[in-house]
Amino acid sequence: MPTWVVATLFAGLFQTWRTALQQKLRGQLSVNAAAVVRYLYGVPVGALFVVLYLSLIGGSLSSPSWLYLFYCVLGGLGQIIGTNLLIMSFGHRGFAVGTAYSKTEAVQAAFIALIFLGESFSPLAWLGIAVSVTGTLYLSLAGRVASLREVAAATVQPAAILGLSAGLAFALCALAIREATQTLDGPDPTLRALETLVVINMLQTVMQGGWLVARERSSIPALFRTWRSSAQVGALSACGSACWFTGFAYAPVALVRAVGQVEILFTLLFSRFFLHERMRRSDIIGALTVVAGVVLVLLGR
Repeated sequence: MPTWVVATLFAGLFQTWRTALQQKLRGQLSVNAAAVVRYLYGVPVGALFVVLYLSLIGGSLSSPSWLYLFYCVLGGLGQIIGTNLLIMSFGHRGFAVGTAYSKTEAVQAAFIALIFLGESFSPLAWLGIAVSVTGTLYLSLAGRVASLREVAAATVQPAAILGLSAGLAFALCALAIREATQTLDGPDPTLRALETLVVINMLQTVMQGGWLVARERSSIPALFRTWRSSAQVGALSACGSACWFTGFAYAPVALVRAVGQVEILFTLLFSRFFLHERMRRSDIIGALTVVAGVVLVLLGR
């Protein structure tokens, strides 16, 4: 199995696990504070990954350029905005639904890459992307709308707008991260991905940490008071991001994100057993649709 596929599958698992824990923190921290813990506590974990990789696999660190740092800033900022929008969407329609709306990121990334980066995909891959996104939308809307008019109305509800906006931010973030990893001069794509993880997490800690200092200073003590839970979120975030970044280093963003739609399967499991939300028959149908889309993407690769 290709490296990028394995990395993407693990990325989906780690991200869902982290998001579920982060949802639990939402009652203890503000939206911005709950988001910043993933970067603050993720930096040392990411640095540990780099050290272990160099010790076990070998290699040398790359020489970053200003263009590389520019892409890192764009990627880090996009992830901050997307994360905040996703957390905000949870309050409107639930953990599983908010995440599902954000999964339109795959098709958004495909069109952005096609228009601005000239990336092309086979017809089967395009079909797979469309099918997987259809599955996530079905998960969001099944049982809630009965006509196309209601579907149109649902897309302008707060959860839909926040989820779709989060998807766009994540798509732009992923494309910037891929460009960053391609800009580094190192020969090892995996090591370039891990280096980029550390740099972006450091930048994100400065950017969103600076916002907390300027606008939500009262939230800062809670970052350290909840260190047990926050450290887990940061560690899982670093694991997930390391896998995502590795996937981006080896394959086009749209394909990585399309395969990453399997995250919705993990989301449903966490929704049911961790957050104790009910699963319906439509959840199973939607999940199977997502899986079918992923299979088509892999066949069309």
